[in-house]
Amino acid sequence: MTIATPERSISTPTQPKTTTLTIAGRPFNSRLMTGSGKYSDFQVMQQSIAASGCEIVTVAVRRVQTNAPGHEGLAEAIDWQKVWMLPNTAGCKTAEDAVRVARLGREMAKLLGQEENNFVKLEVIPDAKYLLPDPIGTLEAAEQLIKEGFAVLPYINADPLLAKHLEEAGCVTVMPLGSPIGSGQGIKNAANIQIIVEQANIPVVVDAGIGTPSEASAAMELGADALLINTAIAKAQDPISMAKAMGMATEAGRLAYEAGRIPVKAYASASSPLTGTITG
Repeated sequence: MTIATPERSISTPTQPKTTTLTIAGRPFNSRLMTGSGKYSDFQVMQQSIAASGCEIVTVAVRRVQTNAPGHEGLAEAIDWQKVWMLPNTAGCKTAEDAVRVARLGREMAKLLGQEENNFVKLEVIPDAKYLLPDPIGTLEAAEQLIKEGFAVLPYINADPLLAKHLEEAGCVTVMPLGSPIGSGQGIKNAANIQIIVEQANIPVVVDAGIGTPSEASAAMELGADALLINTAIAKAQDPISMAKAMGMATEAGRLAYEAGRIPVKAYASASSPLTGTITG
C-alpha cells in the first residue's frame, strides 16, 4: 500500500540585500580590501591576496616610486588584471604633498594597465607617533583632488562631521579608523562609526586597527560597507590562513548585518513555546 504524503513547501533562502560593493560606479564582489606592505616576501603576499578573495589592493605610491626596502618590484608582483589598484598617499604630511603623490599614483596605475583608474586612498598624516590623520589637510587635499577628477577615498578619524563634509565635497567613500594603524586594538570608535554609517550616502570603509576576524565581523555588523586590512594579515603567524579568515569574517559580518540581529532584552525569553506543554 502506498501512503500519500503531503507536499511540503520549501522556502527559498532570502538573498542578501546587496550582493556587490559599488565605489564610484565600479562594482566589487568582495567587501574586503587588503594592503601590499609588511609581508615577509612577495610570494606570501600573492598567496594571501588570493586567499582573501579581495578585489582591491592598496599600494603606497611614494614607497614604490622610491624603491623603499620591501617595495622594489612590488607593483609588478601583483596581477593587476585580477585586482583593482588603490594607490595611497602614505607618508605624506601635508595636503600639497598628498596631491602631488596622488597624481603620481594615477600615472602608475595607467602604466600598469589600468587606464581608467582614478582612485586614490588619501592619507595626510603629520603625526609620527600615533599616525592619526590631519582632518584639515585631508579635507583640503580631497577638495583639490576631486577638482582634478580623482575618486577620493579619504582615511580619517571616526569623526561624523568630517565624514559628512568629505561626502559633500564629493568623496566616493569615507574610511574611518577603528583604532590606530597597525595597533591591532580593534574597534575603539564603534559609536562614532555607527553615526557615520547612519548618515552616509556613500560607502563607509573601516580602515586600520582590526586585529582578528572577530573584530572584522564586528565592524561589518556595525553596518560598514567594507574593510581595509593589512597588518593583521601580513604580520600574522600564517598570513595566508589569516587572509582567508578575514575574507570569511567580512562576508559573515555583512550578511549578519543585513539579516538583522535580535533585539537585546533585559530578561530571558524561552526558545520553545510555552503552550501545549505536558502538565501533571
